[in-house]
Amino acid sequence: MNSRNKIAVVTGGSRGLGKDMVLNLAENGLDVIFTYHSNETMANEVVDQIKKKGQKAIAYQLDTSDISQFDSFITKVTSHLKEATGSPNFDFLVNNAGTALYAMVATTTEEQMDAAYNIHYKGVFFLTQKALPYLNEGGGIVNISSGLARFSFPGSSVYGSLKAAIDSLSRYMAKELGAKGIRVNSVAPGAIATDFGGGSNREADKQQIIAGATALGRVGEPDDIGGVVAFLCSDKAKWVNGQRIEVSGGMML
Repeated sequence: MNSRNKIAVVTGGSRGLGKDMVLNLAENGLDVIFTYHSNETMANEVVDQIKKKGQKAIAYQLDTSDISQFDSFITKVTSHLKEATGSPNFDFLVNNAGTALYAMVATTTEEQMDAAYNIHYKGVFFLTQKALPYLNEGGGIVNISSGLARFSFPGSSVYGSLKAAIDSLSRYMAKELGAKGIRVNSVAPGAIATDFGGGSNREADKQQIIAGATALGRVGEPDDIGGVVAFLCSDKAKWVNGQRIEVSGGMML
């Protein structure tokens, strides 16, 4: 990686929204380190796409719900950066990795809640904590939230509540990290047509419902989100801090 370039670390960057984020970051001139959960082949394809854009990239396997993996992950990242750039530090952290949970309040199990909590809140909190010593002054953090933190649908009580907690956590982080010039914001996508949660937002009937509830009249696509994250990881957003930016096309207004 070239020490002249800014560097972003992104969790869950091999597919869906995360893939579009890392490609947009590369288009903005950033080198990228991203994680994948299980599909190494897909991750390597994204690495190749980034390199074709003229940027450096590397992918590491990481289960962001398992905090016991974080020390070794941070060691891998910082050792690689030290060797490649002369410094173990990077500039931006994007906490994107996540899974869906559709379960009614009456039937949600403790195991389901714990799994969602571990990846959507506990993992975000402690990976950020581990990364802080290596985050350059003047850098930034983007935490991925959800439109479901603002509007409600049956079956998303745990997921939506955890994303609301991420919005709140982002403001606390912004307050505590401001002395280092580190900006922290959350990006809240609306309904996006990806394979997330089994790909239900790609189904024609659901897309029609989403379109009817959205001011811009359609379901979202991954490339509606990545550019916003890339903007927040740029000097153009240097005065945007502690904000929740919903990117939903005007859903449920």
